[in-house]
Amino acid sequence: MSNIRELLEGRERSTLSPQAALAAASRGRALPEEEDPYRTAFQRDRDRILHTKAFRRLKRKTQVFLAPWGDHYRTRLTHTLEVAQIARTVARALFVNEDLTEAIALGHDLGHTPFGHAGEAVLNEVFEPGFRHFEQSLRVVDKLEQRHAGPGLNLTWEVRDGILYHSKGKALLQGRKTEGPNTIEGGIVSVCDAIAYINHDIDDALRGGVITLADLPGDALVVLGNTSSQRIDKMVVGLIEGSKSGTLAIQPGILEAMNALRDYLYRQVYPAEPIESEIRKAKKLLRELYFHLLEFPTPESTIGDPEDPLERRTVDFVAGMTDEYALRLYRELLMPARWMP
Repeated sequence: MSNIRELLEGRERSTLSPQAALAAASRGRALPEEEDPYRTAFQRDRDRILHTKAFRRLKRKTQVFLAPWGDHYRTRLTHTLEVAQIARTVARALFVNEDLTEAIALGHDLGHTPFGHAGEAVLNEVFEPGFRHFEQSLRVVDKLEQRHAGPGLNLTWEVRDGILYHSKGKALLQGRKTEGPNTIEGGIVSVCDAIAYINHDIDDALRGGVITLADLPGDALVVLGNTSSQRIDKMVVGLIEGSKSGTLAIQPGILEAMNALRDYLYRQVYPAEPIESEIRKAKKLLRELYFHLLEFPTPESTIGDPEDPLERRTVDFVAGMTDEYALRLYRELLMPARWMP
């Protein structure tokens, strides 16, 4: 008698489109494992990511506004969940693998630094080999997270590929040739990552008083709508309808409006002084913290593979910090303490 996993794999073969990645046809794991009787390979990968410490730390990592006081601003965790929800909707409508899509979405930002892209920029400056958060996300699942069987999560090739290439959304939408993602599910996550951040960064900027609705490109709002839910719906429908041929694409009018909003964010919101002034402080903090830890390593900052150079382990330590932890450690290590006789 077939076990539940085999029945699920059979359902994938009979219901999913020819473009879909099938769990039973996965290119496998670096270390072979016995199959689970109840879950497909992609379902197991999703569960492994969900239970990592790196995933839990996303709740205290910045999206755009650094360490915001308000409860309703996005964090890396809420961003990740929004990407996963949008991507699953698209994957379901296109009859491709929802489990693979969700696993990639949940793991795509595990390597993000504290203080958003400000932290990524600092580590890229100070670490000679360079630092890119998508490569760090892959390093997290391949090496830094620990399982009972040893370092790394031993994920399938398809999930690892989607995580590594998740930042290719803009190139995919513009029709530019790019290396990866090599599954349609990875491509969906890449595009839905952009759909999510365009909309929630506008929402947070409106909430923070950085912009008003009247500041947004009017032509884009005519096409997409005045509310976040309207805009997400239009973008998602545009992606689904544009991709029915089997190749990912967004309907031209929707894509033009989407790019107009994205360009506006990069031109007017992200460089806005209320955001940029805090980013400058965050960069200074992380730069000083990194060099201090190189000179005066702590037991925590040197955890990792002893064969890795100190610089590599220090980068891993700093990249894994939450915003709050980085602030607290900076105070402990680099700010004078009040003398208590």
